[in-house]
Amino acid sequence: MEGLIGLAIAMIGTAMAVFMAGIGSAIGIATSARTATGVLSEKPELYGKLFLMVVLPSTQGVYGFLVGYNLVGALIGPQAPQLTLWSGIAILAACLPVAIGGLASGIHQGRVGAGGILMAAKKPEMAFKAGVIYAVMVELYAVLGWLVSTLATGAIIEMAKTSTAL
Repeated sequence: MEGLIGLAIAMIGTAMAVFMAGIGSAIGIATSARTATGVLSEKPELYGKLFLMVVLPSTQGVYGFLVGYNLVGALIGPQAPQLTLWSGIAILAACLPVAIGGLASGIHQGRVGAGGILMAAKKPEMAFKAGVIYAVMVELYAVLGWLVSTLATGAIIEMAKTSTAL
């Protein structure tokens, strides 16, 4: 019974990683896309320059999905470890960096992208130099959240397989 509770808690963390990072991406894309559609209605020739600033926030959802995909593969099936309550809680906690980081950075990357799009409308030559570069700076924190969640969940699962510490 404890193994099922641990698994259920781990799956809650898995779901949080996927849906919170996905929500951040959706909000970020919507924010920058709204701005881009306004600019493109007057300057359609800027489509190529604005496209990257619109799609950049989508990566947060990808990072959350990757963590979720890896966890489902590791936690369900014949090779899956028996999770204790504490292992499940540890996996849930390890999912939080990509979940919260993806939510926050996706939203803010969309805002930065929207600012870059407005700048590109006035100075198209600055679209990549500043608009994309600033949005990529926000991306760093999504990557760090994904990396921490991936490494931490992997370590917890390995410990659970060998029944060490958790």
